[in-house]
Amino acid sequence: MTRTDPAPEPETSQTLDRGIRVLTALADATAGLTVAQLAERVGAPRTAGYRLVATLEAHGLARRDPDGRVHLGVGVLRLAARVHPLLREAATPPLRRLAEAVGATAHLTVAEGPDALAIAVVEPTWTDYHMAYRVGSRHRLAQGAAGKAILLGRSRAGRPPSASKDPATLYTVSEGELQPGAHGIAAPIREVPGLEASVGVVSFAPLDTGAVAPRVIQAAAEISAALK
Repeated sequence: MTRTDPAPEPETSQTLDRGIRVLTALADATAGLTVAQLAERVGAPRTAGYRLVATLEAHGLARRDPDGRVHLGVGVLRLAARVHPLLREAATPPLRRLAEAVGATAHLTVAEGPDALAIAVVEPTWTDYHMAYRVGSRHRLAQGAAGKAILLGRSRAGRPPSASKDPATLYTVSEGELQPGAHGIAAPIREVPGLEASVGVVSFAPLDTGAVAPRVIQAAAEISAALK
């Protein structure tokens, strides 16, 4: 029997890794962090922490307030602005298939702070009428199927999609929460690091959960695969 050696670990940059972890820590700290706190969180000496912060400041990705606490800089907005078009490009084909199969408006929604933000919407072409749902629509995460699906994905982070044998734990439903008479079904997009999002459909007519939910879950899986 031939012995197979394990594949070598890919080489990575410790400095870049620390810089990314600094940005992640700042994103989670609404009140900012001191340089000492950042250095401790990324496992670096304080002198290295100062160098990391100075480098991020030079690129507009971090800023220090008068008290010396470090916050995310406005430079991250320029990077974030390029994410939504990439997500829309990956999501549009699965959303189109979903909308046409179900006969309801399909949408991709992402978490933005405490809100759910619709960034891609596809309407079916063959229905006599359907619900209008515009890109840029925003609502609280705890309201509506799309936001609740994002929270569901957050609660199940780190668990494989097949971990539950109950299909009802893989999607969310809503009725009239955002608009009277509106029915929605959504599922979280999973296994895409750093992305909290959901795929859903919304309709004026009641939706057959048993038929529609599997299609919504499949669309979420297709978008997840396209983004990997």
